[in-house]
Amino acid sequence: MNIEGSLRELGPVDSQPLAGIILAQDEDAWKANQYRQQAYAVHTHTESLVMIFCDGWPEVEVTREAAWDTLKETAVPLMHGIIASFYPPGGTIIRAMAAKLKAGGIIAPHRDTHQSFVHSHRIHIPITTNAGVRFMINGRPHRFKVGNAYEINNQKNHSVMNSGKEDRITFIFDYLPPKDA
Repeated sequence: MNIEGSLRELGPVDSQPLAGIILAQDEDAWKANQYRQQAYAVHTHTESLVMIFCDGWPEVEVTREAAWDTLKETAVPLMHGIIASFYPPGGTIIRAMAAKLKAGGIIAPHRDTHQSFVHSHRIHIPITTNAGVRFMINGRPHRFKVGNAYEINNQKNHSVMNSGKEDRITFIFDYLPPKDA
């Protein structure tokens, strides 16, 4: 969504319970859904634990994916808490996943152009990070802190570089507000 500015800091969130579950997942779980990596070249260096995904526009079909059962108990209340604090009620979470950018990996500069991205809020909750991670939005670097949540302006050019020795993991969800909001 084209929010004012490049980034909106939503503030502190209790992401530790979710982080514990995400970090406990094995390689098979991270490789269970390869759609993003195969469909979008910018995600070649990533792996995902996909909970919720959507297809179509303007009618959106939301599906529960492989990581739903694993993450729902902790992720759903966290997402609903953020929505209740910052966004109009009555919308739909259309995507939710933990995204891992491998050590040494990059997500090349891009804009999220599908209409579902244009109309939804993209929220990032850092699970792990390191000093070598650089998240660029509209040509400016940003550092995300574990324990905080952020909304990014995905209509601006953005990219991520992980020159660190550890993987960077972020929980991402997209909230589509009600049409009259």
